Amino acid sequence: MVAEGRQRIDKWLFFSRAVKSRSLAAKLVVAGRVRINRDKAAQASDMVRPGDVLTITLDQRILVWKVLGAGARRGPAEEARLLYEDMSPQPTPKGEAVPDAIPALREAGSGRPTKKERRQTDRLLGED
Repeated sequence: MVAEGRQRIDKWLFFSRAVKSRSLAAKLVVAGRVRINRDKAAQASDMVRPGDVLTITLDQRILVWKVLGAGARRGPAEEARLLYEDMSPQPTPKGEAVPDAIPALREAGSGRPTKKERRQTDRLLGED
């Protein structure tokens, strides 16, 4: 039952195709992986309405969606995309490192030896 464009968060996540089942949506909410307007959703029965911003943490992705409307059914993907506006940050390409990341460098001979270095010393000592 949809009252004034409001809908339960678990139903909305299911209708928007963020998760595969409504029970998975409820588990996601209870685990604290869904925020409604920066506040953690405590229960699967929490209500969302148009204009709310959801932050959803899935596996290794963070989705930021603005709710545009309540769903009536779990339809095709084209219909589900009409329920939200995607405001997620663009993921970095796989080959490209994060600009703030410092490369892990160490001087030769310092720290724990690598597998290659261990093999070289084994060969020098005659341990094959």
